[in-house]
Amino acid sequence: MDKWVAVPLTALAGSLVALQAPINSGLGKSVGTFAAATISFTTGTILLFGIAITVGGGFGDAGEIRHLDWYYLLGGVLGAAYVTTVLVTVRELGAGGVTAATIAGQLTMSVLADRAGILGLPEKAISAPRVIGVLLLAAGVFLIVRD
Repeated sequence: MDKWVAVPLTALAGSLVALQAPINSGLGKSVGTFAAATISFTTGTILLFGIAITVGGGFGDAGEIRHLDWYYLLGGVLGAAYVTTVLVTVRELGAGGVTAATIAGQLTMSVLADRAGILGLPEKAISAPRVIGVLLLAAGVFLIVRD
């Protein structure tokens, strides 16, 4: 995929994530926090299952999972932690605050992961522009959530 297609596509997906927390929060107010997170993941799983079967060619290589290191299976756990957390915190921070804090946390962890070269990532130094970028995002979070 060309990067000029990938960037707007990712931005579009990111814009949808901004709606995820308030949607799940509304569900949580109705059915409870953990029930809402479970329902959210269940509906997503059903959708992905359908996509895998109809578009993605099924689960032909799923057996290769046995060759992976255990930590590559934590994606769902991390997603569950995120969904459950923001389902509650969006009530205090609003969609903008949750999104700002999420992006700042993602960038900070990404810079650290790049520096450590973990999870198959190439090692990248922590440079002044990267630190400034993280600090500017932290300032942005402050400005979004301060009122």
